[in-house]
Amino acid sequence: MVTGATSGVGRATVRALAERGYDVALLARNKEALAHAREEVEQRGQRALALPADVSDAEAVEAAGARAEAELGPIDVWVNDAMAAVLAPLAETSAEDFRRVTEVTYLGFVHGTMAALRRMRPRNRGTIVQVGSALAYRSIPLQAAYCGAKFATRGFTDSLRTELMHEGSRVHVTMVQLPGLNTPQFGQVKTTLRRHPQPVPPIFQPEVAARAIVWAAEHRRREVWVGASTLKVILGGFVGPGVADRYLARTNVEDQQTNLPIEADRPHYLYEPMPDDQGAHGIFTEQAKQHSAAWALSRHRRAIGLGAGAATVAAAGAAIRAARA
Repeated sequence: MVTGATSGVGRATVRALAERGYDVALLARNKEALAHAREEVEQRGQRALALPADVSDAEAVEAAGARAEAELGPIDVWVNDAMAAVLAPLAETSAEDFRRVTEVTYLGFVHGTMAALRRMRPRNRGTIVQVGSALAYRSIPLQAAYCGAKFATRGFTDSLRTELMHEGSRVHVTMVQLPGLNTPQFGQVKTTLRRHPQPVPPIFQPEVAARAIVWAAEHRRREVWVGASTLKVILGGFVGPGVADRYLARTNVEDQQTNLPIEADRPHYLYEPMPDDQGAHGIFTEQAKQHSAAWALSRHRRAIGLGAGAATVAAAGAAIRAARA
């Protein structure tokens, strides 16, 4: 099951899962885009089920989970990815918009997780992947609603993980923390800015995120951090939060905008899905990276650590032998 399956990271993840051999249940609001995403799964030789629903509706998510199991079989992996944001200073964000972002980006993950657990816990197996962000650790200006929801999701996931550990459950929960990505999000987000929004550079293609999500679904890693920028943002916030505050205050309002003007009343996705099929990619393809060296190193960190340890021992041995000679 993939929520937010028709656009951006969710759409790229659907394709990656199908290529990996998974049948995929697709949950999203846009029926037209769901039909196209279903076709992409079937073109890759796998079964697909389109499930139109809004993740803010807990009953709809539960019904989608029940239908997915009835038609495709037991859910092995549930990917919570659906999100919404408002790109604006808090003073220009309405309480209604703030509530909507929270209902989708935080409570949508709660609803998906609950539906997954109702099926996975009795079987004592399965994996829930929470698609997070570096902004689950380090908030930035103009995204108070989104950052708050991602922080809440991390807290919720950590609490759930300890409960499952207490039970001795084999159900695994993992978070994948992502960098800035070239998705359609920045052409659809509700904003009070007058210039086209952009992800904070460096920007990666959504396929980088999708590969990490599929990998996380198949490996029992507590968290997966994708991209050197994610590593820097998270660790920098731990080491010098005050310095990070001042840096972000100085740079990140501009870093989240291009020079392209936009209309004050441009359409947005917050309450209704955008028309047509938005696909996986945004407008930043020329500058988006196809690969992440830091992610490759993270996948093989155990082997790298063992190799570094062996090299250290060898060097120490050589130094001792030299000293005795």
